[in-house]
Amino acid sequence: MTNPITNRINDIIRAIDERRLRKECVVVAIDGRSASGKTTLALELGGRIGATVIHLDHFFLRSEQRTQERLSEPGGNVDYERFLEEVLVPLGYGASFSYRPFDCKSMSLKDPIEIIVGETVIVEGAYACHPRFRDHYDLTVFLSIDSAEQLKRIGEREGGTTARVFKERWIPMEERYIAYYQIPEHCDLVFETYD
Repeated sequence: MTNPITNRINDIIRAIDERRLRKECVVVAIDGRSASGKTTLALELGGRIGATVIHLDHFFLRSEQRTQERLSEPGGNVDYERFLEEVLVPLGYGASFSYRPFDCKSMSLKDPIEIIVGETVIVEGAYACHPRFRDHYDLTVFLSIDSAEQLKRIGEREGGTTARVFKERWIPMEERYIAYYQIPEHCDLVFETYD
């Protein structure tokens, strides 16, 4: 018997292979709720097929960008302008590129990361399937999770204080984005990541 993550990866690989018949480089987006397993899935999938993984966490807003107006916008706490310009546009040309990842702890941009574009690039993270990005992807995946399991996983991963911040701030922002843009309804594959 195989585990559920293996089945999901196999489903995604089949979908990538179908798209590869039409494109040299397949760009996959993995979006979903906090603690649903986006990063784990992306890294395991990337390891299996030799894909480059780009984390949308590297594109959260810097302090000076976090205005009330911007944060009130569904999905507005990601720097979609910079992500489009530094990642998705170069990907469209099939060119290698670099970008400076945002670091949540220091609230600043770090040294550039060089991205070599191969046969598959995976973009993972909350807000990855924002409507501003959809046309740049060949395959979109959404991961869902039960709210009790979500809070349990966040508590184990982040600790109590940070888990409260997720519950009170980040999860409501994600849920608003998911509902407003009907993200699962626009994704090619949707998986539940809990029993």
